[in-house]
Amino acid sequence: MSAPQPAPVDLTMEIVDAVGDAFNRNDTNAVMACFTEDAIFDNVAGPDVHGQRFAGKDAIRAAFQGLFDRVEVIHWAPRDIRIVGDKAYCEFQRTATLKTGEKQDWYAFDILTFRDGLIVHKDSYYKIRS
Repeated sequence: MSAPQPAPVDLTMEIVDAVGDAFNRNDTNAVMACFTEDAIFDNVAGPDVHGQRFAGKDAIRAAFQGLFDRVEVIHWAPRDIRIVGDKAYCEFQRTATLKTGEKQDWYAFDILTFRDGLIVHKDSYYKIRS
């Protein structure tokens, strides 16, 4: 007889908001608490069709810690968030001041896929002024 399995967690706006709050605190530990052990983060640019892929919590942690280490302040302001099944479609404006003094300001879009209340895949896109 197998052990009973916990019921799946329905994706709610409260779960998605908690992810945004963790990122806006620039708190790597809080951000990582939102991801599954086997999660994947596909960043916007990289050598492959999906950008640069970070697989597993250790790789994802290193990517976000590297970002937080390069900025004085970074903030994601939600513009529109929609939940469909196990996915959250998140439009936001990302602003940052890097430690070099450079300012960044762009619109971005994340597709977050959840499993039992945690992110299993974060796929990011953004627009840059040219």
